Amino acid sequence: MLHRHARTARRSALTALGALVLAGLPAAASAGPAPAAGPAWSAAQTLGADRPSPHLLGALQRDLGLNAQQASERLVNEAEAGTRAGRLRNALGERFAGAWVRGETSKELTVATTDTKDVAAIEAQGARATVVERTLADLRAAKQKLDAAAGRVGTLETPVWYIDVPKNRIMVQATSQAAGTAFVEAAGLAGEDIGISMTTLRPRLLQDITGGDAFYIDGSARCSVGFSVTKGEQAGFVTAGHCGRRGATTTGYDRTAQGTFQASTFPAKDMAWVATNDQWTPTPDVKAQDGQEVQVTGSAQALVGASVCRSGSTTGWRCGTVEQHDATVSYPEGRVDGLTRTTVCAEPGDSGGPFVAGAQAQGVTSGGSGDCTSGGTTYYQPVNPMLADFGLTLTTATAQTTPEQQEDGAQAWTAGRVYEAGTTVTRDGVRYQCLQTHQAQGAWAPAGTPALWQRL
Repeated sequence: MLHRHARTARRSALTALGALVLAGLPAAASAGPAPAAGPAWSAAQTLGADRPSPHLLGALQRDLGLNAQQASERLVNEAEAGTRAGRLRNALGERFAGAWVRGETSKELTVATTDTKDVAAIEAQGARATVVERTLADLRAAKQKLDAAAGRVGTLETPVWYIDVPKNRIMVQATSQAAGTAFVEAAGLAGEDIGISMTTLRPRLLQDITGGDAFYIDGSARCSVGFSVTKGEQAGFVTAGHCGRRGATTTGYDRTAQGTFQASTFPAKDMAWVATNDQWTPTPDVKAQDGQEVQVTGSAQALVGASVCRSGSTTGWRCGTVEQHDATVSYPEGRVDGLTRTTVCAEPGDSGGPFVAGAQAQGVTSGGSGDCTSGGTTYYQPVNPMLADFGLTLTTATAQTTPEQQEDGAQAWTAGRVYEAGTTVTRDGVRYQCLQTHQAQGAWAPAGTPALWQRL
């Protein structure tokens, strides 16, 4: 978030202030290979993975132990894998059981199915096939039972539960086997293949410290800006919901008047947005290292196993990988659903800061455990639900158009709308199916973005 009168002198210090607060196919024979998405670089080109910031590459090399070429290849492979996984998700339909990438450069894409007849079709797309017992829909249904049970029983001793797609099972982190077993039984899942892992760590919200570019809430607590957004003509930014309540006022890094929280959800979700005054100009920038920036071009959701980096005022620019989506975390302050679990480290003061995958916005830091000395686990609130819930448009480096419905009907493709993978839309009389969850932009109309949309 840039302060207009300080755009030149303070550019490096103001961009993307990242600080945490401390207060279906019937069978493989009929499926066949999905239509080609074009050369591998087309997805990378659409998502900006073929032209990464050197600061992003540097952080990936440092935190993932890669050389420059491996870091570049990884970003391109992850962008391309997301498109292939989306096509296979649509082809497999209800039999789809998840997808993930592996390897130093994310070269190996694995797609899971519950039907052996799908193996040939998956391999025809250059992916590794694995046959499992439960569909992704089955796993989500089981997790929803745990979510429901958490509303009836205490979860202090079972602070985290999530879908582990590569293992095709639900995992519960508990302080003891007895606590984990009791939680599973309360959810009516006794006898199911639910993994219970022991932990002594409890995720906590990352808030209340000093350092770096920040914004202040009601003159006291401090947090970091996540991503710049607009709502109509109103500019602002998103951040973590635990940073402030609706109506709370904010001041910028220089303690000048900045804005007001328009909406805030916490617990259940950890999301908020702040409307800023006309002295603050939204930009697509995220603060990287050495005072430099990375520019965001969209919000396509990364696969499990993909690399992600975050910006925070306490520990700066840090990278790791996505471990699971749709994790539930039971903080002492309340339970939050739908978070993404990562291997990125964070410390108090990093809350609310942005997570990116290449040039794609992923979410804002919620909380975690561990630190950046010994390593840790950090969770982020995905950005697409924030944009959808609050009716916001992400500020990107890609040319935008005013959101407008191009055709009549609820399924007409509309710029500014968040589309989940698998959603079907119509554009210029042609039907398309979404390959990767993202917020639609004017420059990303379906016909020109085979990385995001499949023509039916």
